[in-house]
Amino acid sequence: MIHVAYDIKVYRQVLKDIIKKDDVVVELGCHVGNSTRIISQLAPKGNIIALDKGTESKEKLEQLNEEVETHIEFIQSDVRLHETLEEVAKKVNALGGCDVLSVDLGGGYHPDTTFKVFYIWSSTLKPRDTIIRNRGLLDFIHSTSTSEFIRSENGWLESCRDDGVPKRLKELKLWSPKV
Repeated sequence: MIHVAYDIKVYRQVLKDIIKKDDVVVELGCHVGNSTRIISQLAPKGNIIALDKGTESKEKLEQLNEEVETHIEFIQSDVRLHETLEEVAKKVNALGGCDVLSVDLGGGYHPDTTFKVFYIWSSTLKPRDTIIRNRGLLDFIHSTSTSEFIRSENGWLESCRDDGVPKRLKELKLWSPKV
């Protein structure tokens, strides 16, 4: 299932509802690890791959990794880059797949970039569940009506499984047959 929230308390409650003790969780936008700590408590037998491009993240995540039972691998990188996705996809495949994709890229900013990152990463990793924290996406969802019913049951858009990624997606320098 794909979950969208904005309020950090709601976001963290959804994490509590969906994460199992041995899950592999990919967290895009971990910042200083406050949600990562919660994820580690929920998945003590699992693995977390936490990513953020911010410089303040590395030291905090290394410290957290020493404090908790869950294995946390921090990658300081921009999640919009193909090289980052390729590196994580290899790690996730070695772990047996991604159970949960957590996307928190600034919370309320740039719903278009957040959706594109979600689409690319979830199409590649095919998680069981995804949680996205973004005010713009939540507002969009609640401001729409539709005449058609298309629904995916997992954490990625199964209805688009064979569509691939548009070739002109230049702001995300990624996607290749390598992943």
